[in-house]
Amino acid sequence: MITQNVLENSVQFVKGVGPKRAKIFKKVGIENIRDLLYHFPSRYEDRRHILPISKLKINQLQTLKGKVITNGLRFIRKGPAIFEAVIGDESGNILALWFNQAYLKDKLKVGSEVMLYGKVEIKKAKLVIINPEYELLENGSFEDSIHTANIVPIYPLTAHLNQRYLRTIIKGVVDLYAPMAAEILPSNLRYRLKFIHISAALKNIHFPKNEVFYQQARKRLIFDEFFLIETINAYLKKKIKTKLRGIRHKNKRQLNNLFSSVIAFELTPSQKKVIKEIKQDMMSPGPMYRLLQGDVGSGKTVVAFYAILLSILNGYQAAFMVPTEILAEQHFSLFKKMLKDFSYKVVLVAGKLSTGEKTKIYKKIKEKKVDIIIGTHALIQEGIKFKKLGLIIIDEQHKFGVLQRKTLKEKGINPDLLVMTATPIPRTLSMVLYSDMDISVIKELPPGRKPIITWWVSEKKRVDAYGFIRKEIQKAKKQAYIVYPIIEESEKLDLRDATRMYEHLKNNIFKDFNVGLIHGRLSSKQKDSIMQDFKAGKIDILVSTIVIEVGIDMPAASVMMIEHAERFGLAQLHQLRGRVGRGSFKSYCVLVSNARTANAKSRLNAMIKCQDGFEIAEKDLDIRGPGEIFGIRQHGFLEFKIADPQRDLKILESAQKEAFALIEKDNFLNWPQHKQLLNYLKSKLDLI
Repeated sequence: MITQNVLENSVQFVKGVGPKRAKIFKKVGIENIRDLLYHFPSRYEDRRHILPISKLKINQLQTLKGKVITNGLRFIRKGPAIFEAVIGDESGNILALWFNQAYLKDKLKVGSEVMLYGKVEIKKAKLVIINPEYELLENGSFEDSIHTANIVPIYPLTAHLNQRYLRTIIKGVVDLYAPMAAEILPSNLRYRLKFIHISAALKNIHFPKNEVFYQQARKRLIFDEFFLIETINAYLKKKIKTKLRGIRHKNKRQLNNLFSSVIAFELTPSQKKVIKEIKQDMMSPGPMYRLLQGDVGSGKTVVAFYAILLSILNGYQAAFMVPTEILAEQHFSLFKKMLKDFSYKVVLVAGKLSTGEKTKIYKKIKEKKVDIIIGTHALIQEGIKFKKLGLIIIDEQHKFGVLQRKTLKEKGINPDLLVMTATPIPRTLSMVLYSDMDISVIKELPPGRKPIITWWVSEKKRVDAYGFIRKEIQKAKKQAYIVYPIIEESEKLDLRDATRMYEHLKNNIFKDFNVGLIHGRLSSKQKDSIMQDFKAGKIDILVSTIVIEVGIDMPAASVMMIEHAERFGLAQLHQLRGRVGRGSFKSYCVLVSNARTANAKSRLNAMIKCQDGFEIAEKDLDIRGPGEIFGIRQHGFLEFKIADPQRDLKILESAQKEAFALIEKDNFLNWPQHKQLLNYLKSKLDLI
């Protein structure tokens, strides 16, 4: 289908592609002409240094220029056809061989001038170059070469796509369509920052004439990716602050007394600061839209409880959404216990409820006979209607997508929103993902929380680790987790699995203890039952997968043993470790691994040396790089093709500053000079 915007046309209409090849292009995320323009090289090869044949260096990639002196096909019995050509210049000759490319006989004719690039070898005392890239030269000129004699782009590929073909297709598209790319940066910004035009940037990112042109293109395109995300964030933040009329909660005299009567311990300075920020938001005319970051066990739930009290004292309902039913059950029990001496009603919405139970609870929510509603994603189901929703709290926000958050917000009239995470977000990522939100941070852990002693042992020391667990359990009836990366044995992965090891541990290693098993394939009811038994002390050792990663509070658990620890990300290891150390006694985390790669060793060493979740998040970013940043797809619009928030921090800071300054001047991009930018953002994001 031909569209009015030619860059949105299917890639099948590009010369040399067609419907069949379009299906192959789709595998690398290329569906239209714009995708081809923005399919950037993963690296480049500098093929500009042309040597005479006699000066070629053996076993190195070289570029040479010469004439085809002889050519011909050679056939090997039961083997591929070989096209041979002797290429010569004034200094000597070299034999070029191509396997399974008989068609070259009609291309590389005797007398043709060619440029070759490939690895030069010696075979039987002759110079040979095998399967080189080639370029036919017209009138001896190689200025427009794209495969040799220039800085040559190397692209990400898939099966049935090769570099030569893809490079040729992209060159045609760049020449024809790059001039049609819309310039979305406001002209005054572009001139002030000395950026080249978008069409020049696209040409020079694919086929740069030299390093200067390449750097200009790269800087411009990196800025664009950051600027678009930051403009959307600035736009949304301004919209929330100025266009949306929220709930103006009023300060209630009994609030602090009620809170103090329930919370019997002293808050940390960070908790006090964050409560003040949240209170100011909730009492303002616009809706609160705040992200609360706090390390594992830093006391975010206490802060959330204060916000809930403020809302229900104002006569509103508060919804608390968490990622798992186990966690929902835990919060439900905690809030019921806290409010047992008061008339406020707490209800749990979970998938395990019967149809009759759901009907009764939904009716109570609709009629405002309950004040605090706790649940999983079940809270966003169509059947639930709130009478007077004033506050939404979402725990472990990265487990939920933007659309889920949006659906829950739409169940009220611009209710206040607090999203929380115990997965600390590096500054660079939070600049990208959450600059549309106000951000609060709880830095300290509550008094009395001891560091978790962490060891890394090889698999040979597993028996010693089992012995240590035995001693800990025998001391004062403590408990332990043993975590595995997979549920069942896999032919593809040579890893110990939770199910098989549970049987082994129960029947052989720890047969005098009660051993339980929990994993993601169990029903919610089964998981709840197991966790309740563990909390009640009926289970001494819980064998688990990462289902226990988020939020479960088991004060008697003092040891966490993580098998194949190299299989887990650093942030995930830190989350798992945070499941122990919740009581007043010393706690331990034992990482079992025969890690071999530098990357895996760095992660495990970081776990031993570091307890601070924010520091760990930065180290994780250092080790793994942002790649496809967590949540970026959930965020709704962009993944980075060329930008790297950590590497390109200065450009990110510049883009954020420019985007927020632009929205401060033209709040909703109504000025004529911002029309292209607004249209582009509308095409990318349905929230605008």
